Amino acid sequence: MSATAPPARSRRRRRVMAAAAISVSVLAAGTMLAVGQLDASAAESSPVGFAALNGGTKGGGSSTVVTVNTAAALKTALASSTAQTVKISGMITISGMYTVASNKTVLGSGASSGVTGGGFNLSGVKNVIIRNLVFTNASDDAINVQSGSTNVWIDHNDLSNGFDGLIDIKRGSDFVTVSWNHLHDHDKSMLLGHSDDNGAQDLGHLRTTYVHNWFDGTNQRHPRVRFANPVHVLNNYYSNIGSYGVASAMNAGVFVERNYFENVAKPTMTIGDTNLGNIKVLNNYKVNSGTELVRNPASVAAIPYAYTPEAAANVKAAVKAGAGTGKL
Repeated sequence: MSATAPPARSRRRRRVMAAAAISVSVLAAGTMLAVGQLDASAAESSPVGFAALNGGTKGGGSSTVVTVNTAAALKTALASSTAQTVKISGMITISGMYTVASNKTVLGSGASSGVTGGGFNLSGVKNVIIRNLVFTNASDDAINVQSGSTNVWIDHNDLSNGFDGLIDIKRGSDFVTVSWNHLHDHDKSMLLGHSDDNGAQDLGHLRTTYVHNWFDGTNQRHPRVRFANPVHVLNNYYSNIGSYGVASAMNAGVFVERNYFENVAKPTMTIGDTNLGNIKVLNNYKVNSGTELVRNPASVAAIPYAYTPEAAANVKAAVKAGAGTGKL
């Protein structure tokens, strides 16, 4: 749906709606899960979308909690084989990519805790949750999910000013949800599938849900997708995007649904001279934005979980109120 700014009466009505806790839900694997709420204080306690499938994503649990405030302690805790919650207190300066082992919840304490100078590498792991953390000035990626990692939930983080990607998912990883993150001051935001020649590993994988993220003045890759089908891009807010919003390549199938595009010249596009990607769009809301490109929508696979999306016109208010740190 394309629209100009709503009339005053409609804007007032939507402000009233945004002030209320209006729940929308996903039904996955027989469990009712909240996709999101306009009440920013009510964050989900478990992941939604693809990370809720394949047995779910539970992280490290609460039986063992380790609080860290130095780089050495953080590196040791993240790489430990123990299932645990690692709480980061304050901003920690790190160098390079720190390895995150399976069965971990990595959680920031307060709104201003996280890492600067480096990032997290999830390689061949399962059952990892990363929430409420600030990632800035990474020397490579801020968060790199690769080598067949499965069941990963990246939620309510603030990410900016990295060298490469802010959240890159690649090399056959699967069942990932990226939700309620605030991305800003950056060029290449999110890559899904790293190379055109990696189809043997990626086909049938890379299934990811992007929901309630705020792409705030970033330039490209929100996400850029190769091979994956389906990918669900739902209820995100795109504001003042430099190059493009969502890109599909290498026969990927991306469903771009009920997002809010504001000042985005190219909300969706395909990339490449051959093996272009496929894009299906539904009821996106646009303000001062271009027309979505649609290609072979029938080839985009059905989303394999039931859900009730938020109305696109309400997404801006909901995401601005709820995305980023300090909202858990």
